[in-house]
Amino acid sequence: MKHLEKVDFLRTPVEHVDGTTFDARPVLEAMSRMSMTARDLGRAASLYHEMLADPDCHIILTLAGSTSAGGCMHLYSDMVRYGMVDAVVATGASIVDMDFFEALGNRHYQGSADFDDAILRSLYIDRIYDTLIDEEALQRCDHTIGQIADGLEPRPYSSREFIREMGRYLTTLPGERNSLVETAFRCEVPIFCPAFTDSSAGFGLVTHQLRNPKRHLTMDSIKDFRELTQLKIHAGTTGLLMIGGGVPKNFVQDTVVCAEVMGVDVPAHKYAVQITVADVRDGACSSSTLKEASSWGKVDHGKEQMVYAEATSVMPLLFSDAWHRGEWRKRKRRHLTRVLDGAPEETPEPVLCAAGNGRSRTSPAGA
Repeated sequence: MKHLEKVDFLRTPVEHVDGTTFDARPVLEAMSRMSMTARDLGRAASLYHEMLADPDCHIILTLAGSTSAGGCMHLYSDMVRYGMVDAVVATGASIVDMDFFEALGNRHYQGSADFDDAILRSLYIDRIYDTLIDEEALQRCDHTIGQIADGLEPRPYSSREFIREMGRYLTTLPGERNSLVETAFRCEVPIFCPAFTDSSAGFGLVTHQLRNPKRHLTMDSIKDFRELTQLKIHAGTTGLLMIGGGVPKNFVQDTVVCAEVMGVDVPAHKYAVQITVADVRDGACSSSTLKEASSWGKVDHGKEQMVYAEATSVMPLLFSDAWHRGEWRKRKRRHLTRVLDGAPEETPEPVLCAAGNGRSRTSPAGA
């Protein structure tokens, strides 16, 4: 039997879908006239269109799971680039192990769930279902996180503040990238990771503290919660587009309750769409169904939709439908990073955001 080497497994990179290159509007329109999951997705697309068309609505994207590694990474960065979302709440893995990792020049690779994991471990290859990652490259990513931390003032940071520094770092590198972290930095869109150290970043921050035992930064998850609640108070009307569930979903929904605890009356999230494969029978559904969330005062009745589907199979359709409808072209950019920094939101749009890191804001055909 041939002796297997790393190169035998890491041959075929995952290619990230570009939802601007095909028009899913006829598909979504047809699906809306069907039943079961097809009709659920059609209604979800209509609700997302309503969010984009509502001049008062601030849209928050939440990411959990491995869709970024699986080929949806550029959809999320394009949503920021084209002003289709105003803030992001994600798992640390989505931001660091996937997006930042690839922004440094690494790739994810197509594999198989049937590969021998003992062989993969011997070759320092990590597996996410049928997707493969070079562990040595991931450790270099960890090291870069530690280097960024070494160059910052030793104080408590919210994840939003630290991820902004990651974006700033990427702008110093040569070449062009379609990175969510870098695009969000350029467009002044905040990214929150409430469990930031539960990712490759955690290893880099541990080494940072070991190198700097008396002068190191720390991550302040309470500041995360306060900042995101401040955004909810500032925004008023909000819509949620949630990929997966878990901590990001619960974190952003809890802002309504947190504002109440702070003595501020804010409306529940007006719109909410969740794409998930989680089950409701264990009483969780990866942080409650959207109707259940209404009992907590987090989500309004009437404009919520659960879509029980694996997100890489439906998210490209949802994005393409919204992009080609073109409602994003009329939206005001929110620049919510400025709000959190205490600067006026209405100052001119960042020049680098409009062009988008080497990618032009082309007009959608037929919009």
